[in-house]
Amino acid sequence: MAVSINLDGRTALVTGGGRGIGKAIAALFADAGANVAIASRKSDVLEATARELSGRPGRVAAFPCHIGHIDEVDRLVPAIEAALGPIDILVNNAATNIQLGSVLEATEEALGKMVDTNIQGALRLVRRIAPGMRARKRGSIINIASVSGLRPQQNSAYYSLTKAALLMLTRSLAQEFGPSGVRVNAIAPGLVKTDFSAALWQNEATRERYLAAQMLPGLAEPEAIAPAALFLAGDDARFVTGHILVVDGGLTAR
Repeated sequence: MAVSINLDGRTALVTGGGRGIGKAIAALFADAGANVAIASRKSDVLEATARELSGRPGRVAAFPCHIGHIDEVDRLVPAIEAALGPIDILVNNAATNIQLGSVLEATEEALGKMVDTNIQGALRLVRRIAPGMRARKRGSIINIASVSGLRPQQNSAYYSLTKAALLMLTRSLAQEFGPSGVRVNAIAPGLVKTDFSAALWQNEATRERYLAAQMLPGLAEPEAIAPAALFLAGDDARFVTGHILVVDGGLTAR
């Protein structure tokens, strides 16, 4: 695919990059010339994706890592930089949603796991990658949040809570890192047809409720979200930071 935004010579890390939105972002980054590290827990999925995305202007390499495990994160960043160079773009895409239903029936264990992945996981990578970006006076951090962080998702209080926290973290980091030339932004997708959100879009009543609330017809594919990440990663967005780019077909504009 021909792209106008040039990421030649840059290295990107995309967590949750084996499939869904992360995979679509990795593909577009590689089309733009970036060398892309994709990371997630499942090495077989990562390796298959890396093979599928080969032959593009930029290289795509698999780095298995559970971002909830500090020791694995400690090994991840040096391994990527040894293979691909200093990380210029960080996409915090990995997330989990293991609590569906009433908050009165949810467990503290579920909340702990969701906070650990959806918030702490992003912070672990920021703490290890942002110092290098700040020293080089450039870098782009992109947090994949959700419209559930802007308005509550039904029966998903913990997920909405963590995504709202990720949006505030985005603005806080933008404020802190801005003087060093490092930009921090977030993307808030609506309902996207991925394995992650299958419980929503495979349920006919839920899917139709989302579609009726949107201004644009149809269910978004991951490829509808990836261009927003490409824009925020590139120099065209050089004066954009602390921003939440909503890609939801008009869902939250009503």
